[in-house]
Amino acid sequence: MSEVTIIDSGGANLASLAFALERLGARAHITRDATQIAAAARVILPGVGSAHDAMRRLQQAGLIEHLPRLRQPVLGICLGMQLLYERSQEGATECLGVLPGMVQRLEPSPGLPVPHMGWNQLEPRARDPLLAGVPAGCYMYFVHGYAAPVAEYACAVTEYGKPFAAIVRRDNFWGTQFHPERSGAAGAQLLRNFLELE
Repeated sequence: MSEVTIIDSGGANLASLAFALERLGARAHITRDATQIAAAARVILPGVGSAHDAMRRLQQAGLIEHLPRLRQPVLGICLGMQLLYERSQEGATECLGVLPGMVQRLEPSPGLPVPHMGWNQLEPRARDPLLAGVPAGCYMYFVHGYAAPVAEYACAVTEYGKPFAAIVRRDNFWGTQFHPERSGAAGAQLLRNFLELE
């Protein structure tokens, strides 16, 4: 059975993420303990709310210095992906610095309100094991008001007014701007792929 540790970053989506992983046959543990996280086979960093509050919670748990040093597969989801960047425009927040650059606020336009909420298409731009069996053009579920620009580490993009990074990867760190646990069969396949990473 696959083992995965979910960082307790606060928020109601922890239980739904754990249930989604357990439906795939994984054993999910939720913790803020740095020693348990360091020893985990795989780590997921979820996130809800603001970047500033999430970084404060990680700081209070003593995890800021530990997380960028992890060597096992790590997946940031939604705000968790944004926290992998150097900084966020949201509250001028310094983040974990795994990925270069700054997460920026989405700009509203006619017919495209912010936050971006609902189903939108995923377009791969690089081959990656996280995308194995995930069809190009499939729909994933998004809820966010900030996004990362399309740059060097973007594996897939989505368009909402303009393109933004929907999946990123640098070494053993991946991030999804969407919620795979809420994205039907395609999201389940992506989580399954994560559970199979070595």
